[in-house]
Amino acid sequence: MRVGIRNARKTGAAAALAATAALILSACGGSASDTASSAASAAVSAAASAAASTAASAAPASSAAAAASALDPNADLTKQTLTVSNWAGYYPEDLAKQFQTAVGTPLTIANHATNEEIMGKLTAGGDSGIDVAFVSGQYAQALNDAGLLEPIDKSLIPNITNLYPEATQLAFDKGNTYSVPYTWGTTGICYRSDLVDKAPTSWNDLLKPTDANKGKITMLSTERWLLLPALKSLGYSINTTDDAQLQEAKDLTIAQKPDLLAYDDTDFYKKLISGEATMTEAWDGWCNYGIAEDKNIKFVVPSEGSDLWSDTMVVLKSSKNKEASMAFINFILDPANHAWVAENILYKVPNQAAMETKGVTDLNATYPNMAMTPADLLKQETIVDLGADSSKYTDIATEVTSS
Repeated sequence: MRVGIRNARKTGAAAALAATAALILSACGGSASDTASSAASAAVSAAASAAASTAASAAPASSAAAAASALDPNADLTKQTLTVSNWAGYYPEDLAKQFQTAVGTPLTIANHATNEEIMGKLTAGGDSGIDVAFVSGQYAQALNDAGLLEPIDKSLIPNITNLYPEATQLAFDKGNTYSVPYTWGTTGICYRSDLVDKAPTSWNDLLKPTDANKGKITMLSTERWLLLPALKSLGYSINTTDDAQLQEAKDLTIAQKPDLLAYDDTDFYKKLISGEATMTEAWDGWCNYGIAEDKNIKFVVPSEGSDLWSDTMVVLKSSKNKEASMAFINFILDPANHAWVAENILYKVPNQAAMETKGVTDLNATYPNMAMTPADLLKQETIVDLGADSSKYTDIATEVTSS
């Protein structure tokens, strides 16, 4: 759901923003082909659950601590090589050169298009050849449940102290034991303030629109976000697996369909810019791409609450370069390096030192959601892996979008 081309913010060009958006969708579980993505997600969850059962029976309870303590703080990092998999455009183009210059470890960066793609590689069995992977939080949880992740050795990552205290409270990994957050954000309503009679405050402004807004609303089709507005409007958890609650949310979502302009995970902000849409369900950073083009575009988190998503960095247990892997995470958490993400991708990062740099704070006036506090983010509900129950969301997403 996130990734940007270098300096897209600074160009302000529609073409640059379009390229940014095309790259961003696949982080956090989004996909241009949601049915395929959803099916893959459910399959990954099932495979991870099965692997976790096997790992749990085979590994002693102290294995995580033992693995972490085996790392050598004095390892010669110039003797190690590193392969990192990330979404294209989610990092500076010269990151590999920067890292090798600073640390001495040669770095190769591979790109994955979706969470499902990288999960397929990491859960296929054997050594994937990947040392560090960028995955969304719920996928990091599934990988850890499968016994595939190395515990985070914080003694080798001194820059981890730059993180906000709230960044240690993410529900999928409290304490950052196996993952380190790279970006985080929420979902809300992105709207044209000059085209609506009243600023939206509730998910029901989308689900039950006024006559003036009917046919001018878009919603996300990615499975966990498809049902989010209905679940929150009904007072239910976005992680619910209760069949009656899911049915109620599905019925409300289907009832909304005649009032929609489209389900749109990629171009909704363009529809706001053109005026074709007046309100859209949107990820916060994506709304910023619209704001960059039209100051009348605003973002609000509905009163019923929303989600807290996070993309993370994880180290594979199969890695033969674990010390260099920890050094890479430490390099990313350097304030100047992490600030690049906020400045160029327009997503919040959970790094307090980075978010307080002038380059980032200067964004707040233009992009108010960049100033959303960690405490406010933590009030939202963290998306977690649902294991085999992910298929419930998959089936509903397919039924709703195809009906």
